[in-house]
Amino acid sequence: MIILIQCTDQVGLVAAISKVMADADLNIISMREYVNVEANRFYLRLEIMADIINAAHVEAALLNVLPPGCSIFIQPAVKKKVAVLVTKEYHCLGDILLRNYFNTLGASVECVIGNHETLRSLTDKFDIPFHYVDHLDRTKAAFEEAVSAVLGNYRFDYIILAKFMRILSPGFVAAYPHRIINIHHSFLPAFVGASPYRQAHERGVKLIGATAHFVTDVLDEGPIIAQQIIPVNHAHSVTDMVTLGKEIEESVLAKALQLVLQDRVIVDGNKTVVFEN
Repeated sequence: MIILIQCTDQVGLVAAISKVMADADLNIISMREYVNVEANRFYLRLEIMADIINAAHVEAALLNVLPPGCSIFIQPAVKKKVAVLVTKEYHCLGDILLRNYFNTLGASVECVIGNHETLRSLTDKFDIPFHYVDHLDRTKAAFEEAVSAVLGNYRFDYIILAKFMRILSPGFVAAYPHRIINIHHSFLPAFVGASPYRQAHERGVKLIGATAHFVTDVLDEGPIIAQQIIPVNHAHSVTDMVTLGKEIEESVLAKALQLVLQDRVIVDGNKTVVFEN
């Protein structure tokens, strides 16, 4: 069982939370905390040795000892489910499907939805349902409504945008708050939007990167989960950068999914606190 807490910092929080666990006869097997001194914010991740607890009782007890306005998240440590949205690029989807096949993803892939048919054959090889939703003959609203209709047939915890090259509307994003994870091919906040490798090449940067983040209604500015960079130089063409970038896109997305699926990420405003171990 995983418990995530964020609240205003004050003296004695760890002791008070530990007492709540002890009073409920719950054994703590991992406790990680972080205090943002400047913002006076306290964050904590607890791992409890229990498959089932009286979550309402524990939450009520925690609310009695935590400052007003606290956030408490209690989640069984069970395998999660994801839906994947794609366009034409295969590398991130391929990595997800392989990890899913060998049971190392940390979740089960329930379906893949594409706005092109390109990746159907890849998805079929892994016996995962693929749904094609045409975007050319629909308005944006109609397209998203069709995607939502497909998603409505599945139970899932997160939506993964595995190189899904369409901007989602604020209304769609609002329906899945902090449940949509995107991989962007730049080291955000640099080079947002389209063609970041071309932007990087034109700027003559010496490092390129990839960023996995939660999607918000502001393009490529959602809370960052994981990032990675790789060196480049004047001899690298845009094509070279794209090739190098694909490797770190896979790596960063995989890392971000591992963290999120293990409930190691706390979102606070437009930032995240990540307990990596």
